Amino acid sequence: MKRNATGRNARHVAQGSIVVKAPVADVYKRWLAFEDYPKFITAIKRVRKLDENHFSASIAFHGEEHEAIFEIMLRVPERRLAWRTISDRRAPDHLAGVVSFASRPGQSTCVNLKLTSTFGGAVSHRIDKCLHNFKRLVEAAPNV
Repeated sequence: MKRNATGRNARHVAQGSIVVKAPVADVYKRWLAFEDYPKFITAIKRVRKLDENHFSASIAFHGEEHEAIFEIMLRVPERRLAWRTISDRRAPDHLAGVVSFASRPGQSTCVNLKLTSTFGGAVSHRIDKCLHNFKRLVEAAPNV
């Protein structure tokens, strides 16, 4: 794992956006379906919802699988969702994100995603793939 000059884990930031051909309410609802994350976020292998604001996930980075607890920190219906991992000795790496949704003309939605991670630069390589996979998932079944 990369560390910065102070010995702490280096943070990597990645962001991207995509327009999805579906109304903002449908897109937001689909993003809230945590159990579907492995369908569009290839690093996530399994997800289990714990309660309204927490879920556990098995995440694969650099050939290793990590277990993490995610906490939803902010929920603005049909506008924004922010989350972070809750660190412990078993999962010292950190992953945080914010996704925002903006209604566009023609029943479309612009999805903006920003991730911050100590897992390394792999996050920046995955964000575009994640967004394209999400777009395909939503557009294939927009009324989920």
